[in-house]
Amino acid sequence: MVTIPPPPRPEPHLHRRMAESFGIDPERYDRNRPPYPDAMIERIVAASPGTDFLDVGCGTGIEARQFLAAGCAVLGVETDPRMADFARTTGLEVEVATFEAWEPAGRTFDAVVSGTAWHWVDPVAGAAKAARILRPGGVLAPFGHVYQLPPTVAEALAAAYRRVAPDSPINLSGWPGGSMLDGYQALYARAADGIRQAGGFGEPELWRYDWEHSYTRDELLDLVQTSGGLSSLPPDQVAEVLAAVGTAAAELGGSVTLPYATWGLTATRTDIQP
Repeated sequence: MVTIPPPPRPEPHLHRRMAESFGIDPERYDRNRPPYPDAMIERIVAASPGTDFLDVGCGTGIEARQFLAAGCAVLGVETDPRMADFARTTGLEVEVATFEAWEPAGRTFDAVVSGTAWHWVDPVAGAAKAARILRPGGVLAPFGHVYQLPPTVAEALAAAYRRVAPDSPINLSGWPGGSMLDGYQALYARAADGIRQAGGFGEPELWRYDWEHSYTRDELLDLVQTSGGLSSLPPDQVAEVLAAVGTAAAELGGSVTLPYATWGLTATRTDIQP
């Protein structure tokens, strides 16, 4: 079974153009990407020794606003100026850069978080930089959503995508075991490996939250358009994919409930620097 286009495998951080395609319609992205589970936000805040947070790949500020509401001070770093501009309209302070090139200027933080964006960061270089800017006992916590489309919709999406973008690095052929919800763990296992290789952290703790969200047909089409694979295609190709997905979704009735998994990890910075 296939679902939302996963990041290119095996090295998503090498596909920078796709990572920088989400800002084509920041309003749609912010409207359709759901917030993160409250329990996850509480878990990360509780693990942090303080409230100074850096949000890597903050996008439109979805998770940053949740951490702000939890009493944290949040600085965003975002590679796409269009996404950064939108996030600023919501009250978030954002600096435009890739995390690898971003200049901390002597600033340190209690937590480095990243919502559905850490796979666009070099896993070793990113972890090493996080270790340098975290205070002792600080927490690195990348996390991300993944959803599973109904089989008929997923198959329509995959077939249409193969027609319009056969050379794309996006892989719509499915995941081991057939479940994207389970397969997305691989991204965070890779992040954990990068943390171990970089040094400066204790053993990463991997975790998962399961939940559901319901969509009308139009809302589902809006959501699909926010994926990295689709947002980087020309408008005529996007329209062809959406037509196929819309036809399949209409056969399911007025709405569809998608299962979601939010995967993530926490790793605590030690006194020994890499």
